Amino acid sequence: MPEFRRLVDSRCELGEGPLWDDRTGLFRWLDIEGRALHEAAPDGSRYRARPMPDRPCSMGLCESGRLVIALPKRVVLFDLETGTIEPLADLEPDLPTTRLNDGKVGPDGAFWVGSMDERPERAPIGSLYRIGADGRVDRMIAGLRVSNGLAWSADGRTLYLADSRGPWIDRIAFDPATGSLGERVRMATLDDATGRPDGGATDLDGNYWSAGVTAGRLNRFDRDGRLAESFDLPVAAPTMPCFGGPERDLILVTSLSASVAPDRLAGKPWTGSPILFSPGARGVPVGRFADRN
Repeated sequence: MPEFRRLVDSRCELGEGPLWDDRTGLFRWLDIEGRALHEAAPDGSRYRARPMPDRPCSMGLCESGRLVIALPKRVVLFDLETGTIEPLADLEPDLPTTRLNDGKVGPDGAFWVGSMDERPERAPIGSLYRIGADGRVDRMIAGLRVSNGLAWSADGRTLYLADSRGPWIDRIAFDPATGSLGERVRMATLDDATGRPDGGATDLDGNYWSAGVTAGRLNRFDRDGRLAESFDLPVAAPTMPCFGGPERDLILVTSLSASVAPDRLAGKPWTGSPILFSPGARGVPVGRFADRN
């Protein structure tokens, strides 16, 4: 069993969107409901929490050094030095019950972000979007309940997509030059006991790592969808893993603490805090948004 440690002594209401910034040597993550952007070095030093003007749902790194951030109904560019926010795209103004959710920068240099229905029934009205540096928005996939789990293979030719209320994980052929999608294959269908799929990440060996939010576990699937390994985490509701560290051989996992039933907290002392461990694998580097500054 790996040795887990809490990166910082800070709890998120809804921790999400972790990423590794190789230029600054920092992990960054979000607290959606706490409206904050957090960052820290792998040893827990250089910790900082910044307030955000709205709920930050997901984010990606930019070539300019800024962050591209999905707020509930819009995508913006955020300057880490000045705090300046530049609007990029508005999404789903005609759907009052949805918000943006999981998002990442793809190998094509675009920001990919999905949406979800915030009502308890989670109607299948969410979509997956591709947003270019010029602000162009293309709807790529429709009919999602809770779009989640975005990650790409090391060669950039496979996109992984999950629906937390499907609950399933799909593997989709991807063109890294154009961002176009091809054949879509159902890779895994899950349940609450295994862990409904939340955020995801990929390693250099072709595995897909999925936060099993309902089971307090981090699940590793091979390319064919076989559950190869499952880690029992010291948090009740993990939301997303990301690889980081100078060698990308660490995994940071965010989690949520709000609305977790008391009976799920037994043996899960760090619920809501970011946890770190060495998984015995190296992660695929994340892309950077091809913005203009």
